[in-house]
Amino acid sequence: MSGRLISFMRLRGLVRKEGLQILRDPSSIIIALIMPIVLILLHGYGISLDPRDVPVGVVVARPTADTAGLFTALSNSPFLKPIAFADVREAEDALRRRRVDGFIVLREDFSRNAGGLARPAPIQLVVNGVDANSARILQGYVEGAVVTWVGSTAGERRSPIAAPIALDHRYWFNAELRSANFIVPGLIAMVMTLIGALLTAMVVSREWERGTMEALMVTPASMTEIMLAKLLSYFTLGMGGMAVSVGLAIFLFGVPFRGSFAMLTVIAMTFLIAALGMGLLISTVARNQFVAAQAAFVTTYMPALMLSGFLFDIGTMPAPIQAITHIVAARYFVDALQTIFLAGNVWAVLLPNLAALAGFAVFFFVLTLWRSRGRLD
Repeated sequence: MSGRLISFMRLRGLVRKEGLQILRDPSSIIIALIMPIVLILLHGYGISLDPRDVPVGVVVARPTADTAGLFTALSNSPFLKPIAFADVREAEDALRRRRVDGFIVLREDFSRNAGGLARPAPIQLVVNGVDANSARILQGYVEGAVVTWVGSTAGERRSPIAAPIALDHRYWFNAELRSANFIVPGLIAMVMTLIGALLTAMVVSREWERGTMEALMVTPASMTEIMLAKLLSYFTLGMGGMAVSVGLAIFLFGVPFRGSFAMLTVIAMTFLIAALGMGLLISTVARNQFVAAQAAFVTTYMPALMLSGFLFDIGTMPAPIQAITHIVAARYFVDALQTIFLAGNVWAVLLPNLAALAGFAVFFFVLTLWRSRGRLD
């Protein structure tokens, strides 16, 4: 009982020492609290899968009331910015110069075929296909504007539409189809990955450089107590950064939150312990601050960015790459965050992800202790 009390007292003293060190060195506070704000603002506004005001050219061979109505429908779309061109050659030159992302050609027989709406009128759409994703998005925008114009024109003329089948769309979890609702929760995982690994890797490796870790080793404190003290101190800072990130997501970007804050807290705590464990492990291997920072960025942030499902669908990746994603902790955190924010507490998704994150947390902490004892004791 006395040994446990002494151990607790040593741990409390070590935590107090870490707290004083954090207060004396504002860089840790900047990484934990200021960096999330900067990263979420930059990425939240900079990364968007919903381009707006896309410049698209319109070439009209014979102006009529129908061509004018279609041009107006394109102008009314918040996603398109139509620009009139005199001929196809001028529109092609604008496409090559990147003044437009595509152009529409309305031939001379457009109005004649569109007059009764009994058969389709030919509309040519030429799109810059360098970026395949942007090309598909522009095609969808133009098709949507054309369908809107066809529907309104048919209603005014009380004439039949060539395609009598109407497809009724219903989107679950993100009815507005806002890319921010999908990106921002995943962005929180990226920020927490960088904070957890970078914070501990840089700070602890700096202690190796200054020799303070060796000074701690000659005290009665064990390596377990030293690592726990660091974990608890930077865990508090990391959770503060998590709170800031969630607040920005809900109140600034308007991302819906349909789950429970209790479940979000549990999952965030588990992932943060895993991220801090990765940072501690890096600091024990690379005892130089610069090397530790580079290693933390390459081994944690880059895999999280590319292999977590944050930007790229894991299901579309080659099978060997899909297998590799299972050893990336951020994959499970991204999946859990997107589920909590957009779908709610779906236990069939959250519990397996939580179990995987808990396994990562235990693995990295145990490996750090083993590595540290092997190199210090």
